[in-house]
Amino acid sequence: MAIWLVRGGRFGEYESAFFQDNRVYLTWQGLGSYDLSKVETSEELRSILIEAYPDEKPGAIRNYIGQIMGFLRGISVGDWVVVPQKNKPFIAIGEVIGSIRYDKQATEPFWFWHDVKWIDKEIPRSRFDQDLLYSFGAFMTVCKIQRNDAEIRIRQMATAGWLSNISTSISSGDSESITYEPEQSNLEDVGMDQIRKLLDRRFRGHGLERVIDAILKAQGYTTYHSPKGVDGGIDILASPGPLGFGSPKLCVQVKSQDSPLDRPTLDQLIGTMQNVGAEHGLLVAWNGFKSSIDQVAAAQFFRVRLWDQNDVIRELLVEYENLDESLKSEIPLKQIWTIAAAEDEE
Repeated sequence: MAIWLVRGGRFGEYESAFFQDNRVYLTWQGLGSYDLSKVETSEELRSILIEAYPDEKPGAIRNYIGQIMGFLRGISVGDWVVVPQKNKPFIAIGEVIGSIRYDKQATEPFWFWHDVKWIDKEIPRSRFDQDLLYSFGAFMTVCKIQRNDAEIRIRQMATAGWLSNISTSISSGDSESITYEPEQSNLEDVGMDQIRKLLDRRFRGHGLERVIDAILKAQGYTTYHSPKGVDGGIDILASPGPLGFGSPKLCVQVKSQDSPLDRPTLDQLIGTMQNVGAEHGLLVAWNGFKSSIDQVAAAQFFRVRLWDQNDVIRELLVEYENLDESLKSEIPLKQIWTIAAAEDEE
C-alpha cells in the first residue's frame, strides 16, 4: 500500500467536490474527450497530451505524464490519499476504495476519479512533523509520498489519534536520519508552516491572545485584554480611536485548543456580544472550525468573522512592521523575494 498526495486545484477550488462526492479527481483541464482510463503506457498518454496541449513545452508534457500516470495507474485500491487543504489549516486523509473511473458527460474537470472513504477531513496541520509537511508542499498535483518512512508514520498517527511519535516511527530509530528538502516544495507553504510551528510552540492559550491583541492594535484599535484566568467569554474588546470609543465595537474570543472548534463556542460569542454591546465579533480558533460552524458562517457574515491559523498568520504578516518591538523579537521574520515557479515546473 502507498500514500499519495492529490491536490484539489492550485487554489483549492475543487476541494469541496472531493469531500462532497467522496472522490479524488484528476483536475487537468481539456481532457474530457479522451478516455484516459484505458491508457496503459506513458507513450500513449504523451500522444494524447501533445494533441490536447499543442502549445505546451516538452518539459511541461513530461511533468504532466508523470503525475497523470501516477493517478491512472499508480493509485490503487487500499492506498491512502493526502489532500492538504488550501484555505483551511487541515490535512484530509482518505482510503482509496475504487479503481480509476471515467464519465465523458461530467463537467470539466471532473471526468476521472477514484472513489475514496475519508478517514478524517479535519486533521490540523500542526500535528504533522516538518519533513512530512515539506512532502505535502511538493510542487505537484499528484505524487507518491514515501521519504522518511512517511507511509508507516502516517498510518501510525491514524491509530494514535493523529499524534506524531517521530522517535519510534523512523526505521533507523534515529530522527537525525530524516531528510528535509524544502527546495522541492512550495516555498510559500514551507514558510507558512514554519511560522505556524513557531506560533504553536511559543504562543498557546493567553499567548495567542497577546498576538491577536497586537494585530488589532496595529490595525488602529484600542483594546482591552482580559487578564489571564477566567474571562467570562471575553478575551479582548476592541474599538477604533485613541480612547476606543469609535465603531465598530468588537468582542473577541480566542481558542488555541488542539481540535477544531464546534458550534457552541460561536453561540457563546454571539451571546457575549449582546451582553457587552459589541456590534461585531471575532472568533479565533487556532486549529480551525468544524463543519457545524461553516454551515452558519454565511448567516453570521455581517456580525462575526472567523479566523483560523492561516488567517492569523496572514494578518500577522500584513501588520508585522507595525507590531510592538518586543513581540517582533519573539517572532523574528524576514521577507524575501524569489522567482515564482514557471508553469512547466509545477
